[in-house]
Amino acid sequence: MLSGGGSASDEKVLGDFLGGDARAFGELVRRHQRLVQALVRRYAARPEDTADLAQATFLRAFAAARRSLARAGAGQPGLFRAWLVRIAVNVGKNHARDAGRWRHEDAEVLTELAASGPDAPALLERAEQRRRLRAAMACLSARQREVVTLRVDGGLPFKEVAEALQMTENNAKVHFHHAVRRLKAAMEGEGP
Repeated sequence: MLSGGGSASDEKVLGDFLGGDARAFGELVRRHQRLVQALVRRYAARPEDTADLAQATFLRAFAAARRSLARAGAGQPGLFRAWLVRIAVNVGKNHARDAGRWRHEDAEVLTELAASGPDAPALLERAEQRRRLRAAMACLSARQREVVTLRVDGGLPFKEVAEALQMTENNAKVHFHHAVRRLKAAMEGEGP
């Protein structure tokens, strides 16, 4: 029942899934896995959390698809992708909120340092840049973080960012502009 492999539109594959073809959802996962991982990566404090968050996103989507998308009209172009992006952002935000209650030490940097030998200063510099970027991102408003995550990590055009966050395209551009200015100032040492 699965339509024509990778050439069928998301809407057609979604229609197959809603019609009872469980394999069709696997095709949707395959198509959107990189996007979802890119989105949730921003919310993951540790690299190994990214795969868990992506899996949680797809599990939540699978559980709710028949109920939510059938009602919303599964044939609308871009509906599944926008809906999935919203789920990924919500899963990421929930994880970040819950993770804020616990402190995780990044043992990966220490492991890399031990194995790297002469490249240790470069690894420390990259780790410091990642730490500064995470701190700068934390200083942004929640809406600015969401826009930056969808635009940069997800690679979404402003139109899709706006649809996913239920705002106007111009509003998404303004949030992005202000976020980039604040991030640049923070990374240059001027403070957020």
